[in-house]
Amino acid sequence: MIRYDALDALPVRGALPALHDALEGHGTAVLVAPPGTGKTTLVPLALAGLLGEGPARRVVVAEPRRIAARAAARRMAWLLGEKPGARVGYTVRGERVAGRHTRVEVVTTGVLLQRLQRDQELTGVDVVVLDECHERHLDADTAAAFLWDVRQALRPELRLVAASATTDAEGWARLLGGAPVVEAQGVSYPVEVVWSPPARPVRPPHGTRVDPALLAHVASVVRRALAERDGDVLCFLPGVGEIARVAGQLGGLGDVDVLQVHGRAPAAVQDAVLVPGARRRVVLATSVAESSLTVPGVRAVVDAGLAREPRVDHARGLSALATVRASRAAARQRAGRAGREAPGAVYRCWAEAEDARLPRFPAPEIKVADLTAFALQAACWGDPDASGLALLDPPPGGAMAAARSVLTAVGAVDSTGRATPRGLRLARLGV
Repeated sequence: MIRYDALDALPVRGALPALHDALEGHGTAVLVAPPGTGKTTLVPLALAGLLGEGPARRVVVAEPRRIAARAAARRMAWLLGEKPGARVGYTVRGERVAGRHTRVEVVTTGVLLQRLQRDQELTGVDVVVLDECHERHLDADTAAAFLWDVRQALRPELRLVAASATTDAEGWARLLGGAPVVEAQGVSYPVEVVWSPPARPVRPPHGTRVDPALLAHVASVVRRALAERDGDVLCFLPGVGEIARVAGQLGGLGDVDVLQVHGRAPAAVQDAVLVPGARRRVVLATSVAESSLTVPGVRAVVDAGLAREPRVDHARGLSALATVRASRAAARQRAGRAGREAPGAVYRCWAEAEDARLPRFPAPEIKVADLTAFALQAACWGDPDASGLALLDPPPGGAMAAARSVLTAVGAVDSTGRATPRGLRLARLGV
């Protein structure tokens, strides 16, 4: 049975007519909707015609993370009164829960790229939704460029939706041929900013290392938030190691549950954070909880001010994850999680004077990450230098040259930059 009460409570429902008109008239659209409005769950169900309105369509939703793909599919299936694998399913690397009757399939952007390399027409797919496109992950940028090629050259009827949790949508609208921008208004309450820097200076992050003194301070701020505020506390940390360390410093909280949410967390934990808890909770999470997952009951956010992003390790010539200062855009997203259901507070573990020095937005991965995998994808697509791809930011020439050298050395591309049979196999395997 469809849970219409839950569907009707999602603010994005009011934007569905405008989204329908945009796709009917233009074939592409940019949907801007704050986290928690239902853009990830209600919109695909409506586009697939699973809510009793509109024609039946097959919809593919691309998420940047496996944890988000699984969570979105589970939530949509729950809204339909089903379990994943029936009309809603998901496919991530190494796991597929979908069947021949599946109408909405949630995949990671990496899985979508593999499918595009195998079947450029995306046979049988009517609509593709690129979710969380504001995060500017390299796979998502690449998938958007490939999909635009498909629509221009092979399937003009393929509908494309770029869904963003921020209002910076103009670039995506231009990329999709002047696509209409549809905005959904979320319900938000005031969020008080509490500046909570450490009393003593801490070492800046280096590589993936974070000063233990900062993590001890974050744990103390979590305790402070529990004492000063009602409801659950959501704490943002850069990675699994930092989450485990802070969790270890939060013993003795009595009847407060401490949950650790990240890509390696068990499915039961991932599911538990998406519904209200029986007891008060502290949820320690990576940036996946900025917009991909919505945690109910949160009244306070503790923000360590860090993020983990891919960077090129020039000393080793490899791509590696690095801990960096979170952007102001990310900080706004995190703070907003405290004001979804009632007035709340965000405790920022840095000084107000530092805030203006933070980067405005996270760096697009195409500008800072190793581009070997991207260059291989482009070569297999038939555009070795990526000059013909519709990208928000062009790849740096030096990074592309370095990537070409690696691919040539392993026999993935020939002397002209074209993909070899080995390169085609590697791309289809997602290597």
